[in-house]
Amino acid sequence: MKILIDGLQKAFESRIRLGIMSALAVNDRLDFNTLKEYLDVTDGNLASHMKALEKEEFIGIEKSFIGKKPNTKYFITKEGKKAFDDHLNALEKLIKSQK
Repeated sequence: MKILIDGLQKAFESRIRLGIMSALAVNDRLDFNTLKEYLDVTDGNLASHMKALEKEEFIGIEKSFIGKKPNTKYFITKEGKKAFDDHLNALEKLIKSQK
């Protein structure tokens, strides 16, 4: 039996990147520490995955200060939303084809 995987996005193969995109898809913006808490990952691990998604232009960054403390918030871009939706649709199609 041939399994079709057309439409699956390589950038979302990692469970952490999938988690990041899922969290950002349902939240307008999330800061670094909130994402780190949601996903239960280290700073370095999250930072490397965020950088990869940013490079693909699937997420955007908004930097600001709260008092004198830097605050970085992330959001899903229009391109990221489309790629993530396409990925989820491809997964759904794959699952339905196996029944």
